[in-house]
Amino acid sequence: MAGEPITSPKTPALAALYWRSEILQVMYWLRGEGFGDIVDAGLVERFLGVDATIGVTYLDRLVDEGYLVADGPFYSLSDLGRAEGAAEFASSFADLMRPTHGECDADCWCHQSADEAEACSAARRSHEHDVESEHHVESKHEHDHDHASFDADSKEFPEEPPKGSS
Repeated sequence: MAGEPITSPKTPALAALYWRSEILQVMYWLRGEGFGDIVDAGLVERFLGVDATIGVTYLDRLVDEGYLVADGPFYSLSDLGRAEGAAEFASSFADLMRPTHGECDADCWCHQSADEAEACSAARRSHEHDVESEHHVESKHEHDHDHASFDADSKEFPEEPPKGSS
């Protein structure tokens, strides 16, 4: 059962583009998840919250435009529809698919094999350890004065070390 209905644009041209994108994405997703290659208006209604009669209108339009193939009340993606559905799906989720800080990008060799993935992961862990070690070393300051002799009011160290210290 669908939740709140999706609000589409009011102008016919934008509404057609909107529903094309939504329908192709959901059909591409259903296919990719292994739920099947064939949908009917009821399935579109459940996933997109659009009334089935409106859904049929857009499904039939996508058949006319070459994105879908109709077989009675059922629809499947054409080659064009699969390509466009993949592009729409990728575009919609592009921001979520970007690597985050410390992760590899899509061109990294770690996506090609398990050995490369393990080597890449080890290199990232090593880099993180190196950065932490560098930070720790940089935070230590080497000096020849005694912190106990620091004059907090003047914010200076005495010119001569206090008596009794070497």
